[in-house]
Amino acid sequence: KPPKKLKKMVKLSLLIAASVCAASTAFTVPSTPVVRSTTRLFESEEAEDVAEYVGAAGISGLTSEVKTVFSSEDIAKILPHRYPFLLVDKVVEYEAGKRAVGIKSVTLNEPHFTGHFPDRPIMPGVLQVEALAQLAGIVCLQMEGAEPGAVFFFAGADGVKWKKPVIPGDTLVMEVEINKWNKKFGIAKATGRAYVDGQMAVELKEMTFALAR
Repeated sequence: KPPKKLKKMVKLSLLIAASVCAASTAFTVPSTPVVRSTTRLFESEEAEDVAEYVGAAGISGLTSEVKTVFSSEDIAKILPHRYPFLLVDKVVEYEAGKRAVGIKSVTLNEPHFTGHFPDRPIMPGVLQVEALAQLAGIVCLQMEGAEPGAVFFFAGADGVKWKKPVIPGDTLVMEVEINKWNKKFGIAKATGRAYVDGQMAVELKEMTFALAR
């Protein structure tokens, strides 16, 4: 009969052998291969490549189909405003008595940027609304009951929402639509909106202005 000490040694050897077998199976290659994702390093580098160089002629050509309806000289014959408060540079679409699309090129040379703000120039929101009103004035001052060069007053602005800052270097593309015109009293109501790079910058639900009598 084997001594107790020998029995304990045999049990301990068996436990060690079982542990080694269990551990070794963790490193065996499974029957179904593990699918590992490939690196995306080179793909991401290709996606981040610099865009193709277009050049001045190509970029300028992007607006080749946009035609000027009223130039700055034409606008000066319609609106009474002058520098530094004439805020429409040209009109590129126009439906008499109905609506228009105008352009305002925003530059750092404009005097309000001296104080608004010195370290972060932003076109004041009220001037954006004023520019829309002037564009509406270009439409209204050519309607029956009005005449070019007449003075009109801002009478109200409702539902104004500013969506993004307008800064020097931006091109503000504005659109207004005349919803009501009372030629007897010289009162007009219009809606307006303006965009920078295709994104809305300001929206005006309704603006009201009246001709000076």
